[in-house]
Amino acid sequence: MTDLKGRRVAILVEDQYQELEVWYPLYRLREAGAQVVTLGTGRKEYRSKLGYPVEADADVHEARGADYDGVVIPGGFAPDFMRRHEGPARFVREAFQAGRVVAAICHGLWIPVSAGILKGYTATCFFAIQDDVVNAGATYVDREVCVDRRLVTARKPDDLPAFVRETIRLLAAR
Repeated sequence: MTDLKGRRVAILVEDQYQELEVWYPLYRLREAGAQVVTLGTGRKEYRSKLGYPVEADADVHEARGADYDGVVIPGGFAPDFMRRHEGPARFVREAFQAGRVVAAICHGLWIPVSAGILKGYTATCFFAIQDDVVNAGATYVDREVCVDRRLVTARKPDDLPAFVRETIRLLAAR
């Protein structure tokens, strides 16, 4: 098993998140030894699409991207709610500019789109937001997982094993 001891990873959370896209990475990253911090947009608790709660450990508006080794951005409808705040896109932009790993799955790619970090990268996402990713300057590919330098992207919950495996691999290499 890969050892992520000493690594700090943020997972962005908001209402209407896709359950597996928060909890699967959270537990796998913890299992690998990472300190995982959930960052919300100002409240303590958020509900998934099915009503499952997750508590935010901290507010993304007060967090600095450079203070983390990586960030995971789950999908569901949460990214649409995240985009209504400046904090998530700023945090992801800071993390990316500081050379950190950015991992986004499904509709989570909307946050890197808003952060303006996709130009010149290759990425995958849920097919319905493919145009957004392309219009942000990325080359779209339809595959289980796409790794381009320190950007890890995936399409849907079925892709989580490959998505988290590649995210852990990049975090371990830092």
